[in-house]
Amino acid sequence: MNDMNSLRTPEHRFENLPDYPFAPQYLDLDGLRMHYVDEGDATADPVLMLHGEPSWSYLYRHMIPVCASAGHRVLAPDLIGFGKSDKPTRIKDYSYAGHLAWLQGFIDQLQLQRITLVCQDWGSLLGLRLLTANVDRFKAVVIGNGFLPSGDHPVPKAFKIWRAFARYSPWFPIGKIINSGCLRNLSPDEVAAYDAPFPSRRFKAGTRAFPQLVPTEHSDPEAANNRAAWQILEQWDQPFLTTFSDKDPIMRGGEKYFQKRVPGASGLPHVILRGGHFLQEDSPQEFAQAVNDLLKSH
Repeated sequence: MNDMNSLRTPEHRFENLPDYPFAPQYLDLDGLRMHYVDEGDATADPVLMLHGEPSWSYLYRHMIPVCASAGHRVLAPDLIGFGKSDKPTRIKDYSYAGHLAWLQGFIDQLQLQRITLVCQDWGSLLGLRLLTANVDRFKAVVIGNGFLPSGDHPVPKAFKIWRAFARYSPWFPIGKIINSGCLRNLSPDEVAAYDAPFPSRRFKAGTRAFPQLVPTEHSDPEAANNRAAWQILEQWDQPFLTTFSDKDPIMRGGEKYFQKRVPGASGLPHVILRGGHFLQEDSPQEFAQAVNDLLKSH
């Protein structure tokens, strides 16, 4: 058992969420409960959809049915500290390595093989590391608005502002933050759904921690680990599709970096989708179709 104090969001907070009819699934990770969505053919190869900051599996609600109806098993976990998963209460309870260990436990307990990784934001920082630690268990990657920072490039000013806001904002309004990262305006009910996991500031330690954990300095130990992961990605010759959006102020253009360095990206029908940072909200059908088309052709 772990020695963390954690909170569990009351179930009534998740009642009547728009467009989120999925039955909850749970597993235990060293005393912490992780929630995940598991839809589609249980015998099919898994499509693992990893959310980032400060969202949860609700982000993929419009994509999950599209990929499940194409015959795939779609898994969308809530990272520890997010969604319906348990939430350790101290920022220091969260680390890059800790999140990776929780996800490793997730794929180990479910015995996942032949995984297609679908990732964005911190879902990419975690998912790509998970892949490079388990190369034989992944068969494809579809990445939109994600990266794997190694501390070798200057950090955009927009990110520095965001990191400071996450640390010092007394309010940190999750739903409004996600709405501001979309081109379309979310409905009040959708904004409320993103707020649902966090009844009070005591539940938000995980969301505040993530921006501080991005390895922005060359000397960061996780920057070194990410550089090692890049060496593996530079040998990755399985399909690696980029689906970045055209209006993300931080990630826009990052697809070229992956296309240049990852052999598996060569010759694929990479797409630029209409959207802000949360392209799952702005172009969910197109993003999901890109996943289906890739898997249909490989």
